[in-house]
Amino acid sequence: MAMFASMTALRRSAISSALAALAALCCACGDDDGPGGSTGEGGGGDGGGGAGAYAWGLPAGFPVPKVPEDNPMSSVKVELGRRLFYDVRLSGNGTYSCGSCHRQELAFTDHLANAEGSTGQLHSRSSMSLANVAYLTTLTWANPLIEALEEQALLPMFGETPVELGLAGMEDELLERLQGEPLYQDLFPEAFPGDDEPIRLANITKAIAAFERSLLSYRAPYDRYRYGGDPSGMSDAALRGMDLFFSEKLECFHCHGGFNLSDSVEHDGTTFTEVMFHNTGLYNIDGNGAYPEGNGGVYEVSHKEADMGRFRAPTLRNIAVTAPYMHDGSIETLEGVLDHYAAGGRTIEAGLPNAGVGSENKFKSELISGFDLTGEERADVIAFLQTLTDDEFLKDPRFADPWAEAP
Repeated sequence: MAMFASMTALRRSAISSALAALAALCCACGDDDGPGGSTGEGGGGDGGGGAGAYAWGLPAGFPVPKVPEDNPMSSVKVELGRRLFYDVRLSGNGTYSCGSCHRQELAFTDHLANAEGSTGQLHSRSSMSLANVAYLTTLTWANPLIEALEEQALLPMFGETPVELGLAGMEDELLERLQGEPLYQDLFPEAFPGDDEPIRLANITKAIAAFERSLLSYRAPYDRYRYGGDPSGMSDAALRGMDLFFSEKLECFHCHGGFNLSDSVEHDGTTFTEVMFHNTGLYNIDGNGAYPEGNGGVYEVSHKEADMGRFRAPTLRNIAVTAPYMHDGSIETLEGVLDHYAAGGRTIEAGLPNAGVGSENKFKSELISGFDLTGEERADVIAFLQTLTDDEFLKDPRFADPWAEAP
């Protein structure tokens, strides 16, 4: 607790910085508004009332995210969520924050095959990107029951299998830590006006969810070409790779299509909820479809044999900076991923851990049938995937660690 007390003295001076950040956030979010731009005004995904309506600043072609009625967006709530997202006081031992496993420069992943929690415990899966998480209908690698960001935030905070932030049994201490922060004494009431007890767990998760919904990536070279008609960031190789990617020859677009380059997407105005998981033939340990024990995808939740190895297809936005790949980080490079799909599933040779012929996995998706590419075509596909990197998103100060700004 001594560490938290010393940090508080430094953070008193951050109040004016936070207010300035709010002003910048409001202005920056509106910069992209214009003819055809999406502001969210008048729709179910708008900023709502309270502390000021929220402008999404989206270009034409990008729909407004769907927002829960009980957690409307506002600039002050997003700023509060940003503070909480990067605050190490949200871990039991005061060493980790949400941002420890979700680093902005890596599209909010962490470059680890197995995420590491605040106590050093390694997880069986890698940290998923939070880019455009606002559009997703399911929020983890393989749990179809978790549908809301507000609900999902509780898992890393209080989950024990595995331990992530390690707050189990520490809810009262967490609230005491946050109640003692002068900045939060201002921001919580502003973000949740009319709430007699604004610094409480439900509002913590609502604010974090609001910040996560603001993490929108839409300024990659591909976006400028696809939605803005600007070909300057697309080489001839990338254009050829794009044509291959969206072709029936490769079949990539069936799971990685649309504006988000993923499935399981919803937004303001959608009329049905799509929830998709896929077995890509990554493993076939026993020759009968098995995946590594404890990491069997949706099977771990449903216990239905047909769900073995089924995982959510992540967005391919910023994919070049989110290695290693697959749910367990078991493929190190984009070239390796391409090899996996070209073979119709991965073969792990006998004698190696988890050996098996994935292409023969009986639960594998019928879309994973394999394909042949020349060396030039492989390079073209990789060139296209690299155009999905949104450098502005990776460096946007609106999404950066605000505590680093304090002197």
